[in-house]
Amino acid sequence: MQLSFAGENLLILGAGVTGNSVANALAKRGALITIADDSENVHSAHKVIKTSQVNSLDYTKIVVSPGWRVNHPLIVRARELQIPLLNEIDLAWNIKNEVAPQQRWLAVTGTNGKTSTVELVAAMIRSGGLKAIACGNVGDTVIDAVESNQQYDVLVLELSSFQLHWSTQAEFVGSAILNIAQDHLDWHGDFDSYAGDKFSLLERSEIAILNADDSEILMRSQAWHGKKAFYTLGTPSPGEIGLVEELLVDRAFVNDPQEASIFAELMEVQPTIPHNVSNTLAAGALARCIGVKHEEIRAAVIAFRPGRHRIETVATKNSITWINDSKATNPHAAAASLSSYSSIIWIAGGLAKGAEMDELVQKIAKNIKAAILIGSDAELIERAFIRYSPETVRISIKPQSDYIKGGESNSFMDDIVARALVIASEGDVVLLAPACASMDQFISYADRGDRFIRSVEKMVQHAN
Repeated sequence: MQLSFAGENLLILGAGVTGNSVANALAKRGALITIADDSENVHSAHKVIKTSQVNSLDYTKIVVSPGWRVNHPLIVRARELQIPLLNEIDLAWNIKNEVAPQQRWLAVTGTNGKTSTVELVAAMIRSGGLKAIACGNVGDTVIDAVESNQQYDVLVLELSSFQLHWSTQAEFVGSAILNIAQDHLDWHGDFDSYAGDKFSLLERSEIAILNADDSEILMRSQAWHGKKAFYTLGTPSPGEIGLVEELLVDRAFVNDPQEASIFAELMEVQPTIPHNVSNTLAAGALARCIGVKHEEIRAAVIAFRPGRHRIETVATKNSITWINDSKATNPHAAAASLSSYSSIIWIAGGLAKGAEMDELVQKIAKNIKAAILIGSDAELIERAFIRYSPETVRISIKPQSDYIKGGESNSFMDDIVARALVIASEGDVVLLAPACASMDQFISYADRGDRFIRSVEKMVQHAN
């Protein structure tokens, strides 16, 4: 791919973080930039127009930001006119080959757990004395990380199914697929297409790190004949990574697979819950792909704590624990925290993105004392309870008239927390694990989690 865009008239679809980073990088290389975005309050240093104002005949290339649907009229028209469609990941890869040819890339995808895993991998690599950063669908964009004056030795990319759908060129020393479950079916159309985009990552990876405890991954990985290393919460076979009693051990990246090298004790993984231990095994395998020593991996595990909004304890008051798992934006993610406690007031709902809730509710209903249901797809969750656990208390809460998404009033979350407090008793866990995306009633999962924290802290303060 050419890296000089001098005089080229480029259209970028999307004025979000990715779109603006790409615009800056290509403008430096001589491109004339126009960004198309229909969102309100768009901020950009470049020319921004509405999609209705676009005449695709005016552009030599079009850059598609993640999340733009393949059937969007502009994309369909561009393909009809055979206008090349570019994407940030592949652009960053080509820039990397020009400005930092020795830089190595690792990748993590999956339905859940990507962010904490890439952050832990980057911490492990830094523990090994290399300069590394987690980027992509977390933190810096990949193109900004490539062009950073930090001159990173290794980039650890968190890649969504959207990014993988468009990317075809970037190559990786190692890639991990953590899990595969229903998500974003409204975008991909069906589960097979969603999983296919995830697995396309392996086609450009030297080695695949795969979850042996995920039946979907086991089945789909059989068709891929490249180098694989499986990890498991069980005892690892030669060539795998897993648990031996209370130890995390490596039998894949060792001289003798009959032997096992310890790289952490189970209790050093915090929080010590199954999905977090599983992700730590995957992270350790990726770090070993780069040559990080076992003792350096262990030092990173001991020091590491997952980021905010993922099974985050907000407060404990009167033996009631309040937990923010706002990052649980699909049923598979919510199941991890819902399975970890036995008496839960569950705050759930939002945009289901085409996912069904029956399997989740059937699995965790015995743990639910009451369900507080919010958002556009609250009825979807309620119907699942009626089907599988009709005796479970269900409460629907809608925003007051003064609540505006992104506004100053936090009355909606205050009402949710107040209702949970009425129901909760000693030993209960009030858990925000919505199993849905947030954008119907909140700006983001982080906004949803921050508002929950604010309401809980106010409640605790008033209770003193």
